[in-house]
Amino acid sequence: MATAADLLIGEFVRTLDERFRLAIPPELIDPLLSAGPKIMLAKERAGCLSLWSSALWKPRLDAAVDVVRTKLQAGLLTQRMGQVQELGRLLSTRQQTVSLAGRSRLVVPEGFREFLGVEPGGSLMVVGAVVCVELWQPAAWNAYVTSEMPGFRQRIDDLTA
Repeated sequence: MATAADLLIGEFVRTLDERFRLAIPPELIDPLLSAGPKIMLAKERAGCLSLWSSALWKPRLDAAVDVVRTKLQAGLLTQRMGQVQELGRLLSTRQQTVSLAGRSRLVVPEGFREFLGVEPGGSLMVVGAVVCVELWQPAAWNAYVTSEMPGFRQRIDDLTA
């Protein structure tokens, strides 16, 4: 979990180059890399991907998968096999371990490009989301901020009370 010293906050406009590379600002990527060189790229919502430190992501995901595995082996999910299959489909495509190339550039993998919805030469919003870095298609980011900003005051009051 992020400490007060390394909250990932900031909003940056970046361009996706012709090879689907994206430069991540050092103030956002350096704290993620401090836990190790592996980063998880995850599909969050249409038009949004997130980058997580593998040191944070992997133990949480592994623990959740272990619970499902244990319940399956115990026969506790036999009536919910459709839900288990749905989970499996999403697990198969939701995340991928990635590495950064020189100059903190991320190559957005195939399958994630379509989900993000940005063509080479297009702009992306790179946003610090406190515990991860999010990559947003600009129209999706604008729609999200527009819908969520009216609740900002209540949200910060709830989290700091």
